[in-house]
Amino acid sequence: MHKQTERSMSQDKDIIRKVVDELCRPDSYDSVYHRPSLEASMPSIEALAEIVEGLRAVLFPGYFSDSEITPETMAFYIGSNLDRVQRLLGEQIKRGYCFSCEIKEKETCEDCEVRSRALARKFISTLPNIRRVLATDVMAAYEGDPAAKNPGETIFCYPSIKAVTNYRIAHELHLLDVDIVPRIITEMAHSQTGIDIHPGTTIGERFFIDHGTGTVIGETCIIGRNVRLYQGVTLGAKSFPKDHSGALVKGIPRHPIVEDDVIIYSGTTILGRVRIGKGSIIGGNVWLIHDVDPGTRVMQGEHARPVIKSDK
Repeated sequence: MHKQTERSMSQDKDIIRKVVDELCRPDSYDSVYHRPSLEASMPSIEALAEIVEGLRAVLFPGYFSDSEITPETMAFYIGSNLDRVQRLLGEQIKRGYCFSCEIKEKETCEDCEVRSRALARKFISTLPNIRRVLATDVMAAYEGDPAAKNPGETIFCYPSIKAVTNYRIAHELHLLDVDIVPRIITEMAHSQTGIDIHPGTTIGERFFIDHGTGTVIGETCIIGRNVRLYQGVTLGAKSFPKDHSGALVKGIPRHPIVEDDVIIYSGTTILGRVRIGKGSIIGGNVWLIHDVDPGTRVMQGEHARPVIKSDK
């Protein structure tokens, strides 16, 4: 019995050695290995989660904290939270730059550190406007859903508010040209809610996604004010142009423009740089690859034929 155990352990080690050798071959790991410049640390998912939750507690005081917050204690609570968030964020912004950096001279790292701290301060200064816009999103959710008993219920319970909060935080960082961190923040909400919003998307006030699961909003989308989506809506790209070498052309406008006061019902897919006119209503399970005039209703049917809304 003892010899059988030794033989088995030896076989286990042989298998592990063989697998290790295979996994350490350069041709095996070439496309999946990341070695950051100057051995810098990777962005921390745990730290970014702490940053987002700290910001959520500041943006919605009293909802996401174990301690009671009163008007008298609010300044201390928000100030102490933001002090920690700013320090953590500066470090994560720097790590994001290191993730993409190919510079080999360590002297340049000091410049990145100074820049990262400055960007963290700039981001903190955007929080009053982020809260102002989020307050309009909360009211759109409350007023647009008869199941909501009060605005606080939407803040505390609705996946849309969680996903849009992450998006609005990430979008401001995206506008500051922060590397990778904005994408991580929106993907956190995606994994938790099923709502996928790229941080590069531009979204106006009073935005609400009812139910939300399976919603996809692409990088170059422009969404106006007072727009409501339902679950399973895709605002995506129709095609991906390539350059002369066959590589995808990045960054060009390729997603829909949705104007103010539009409603898009569940399961609808809208692809390409099409424009959905102001006040239009797009029915469920519609496939759209063409522009829609303002004030139009588009219902499911052959080629999603538009039905013009009557003024009567």
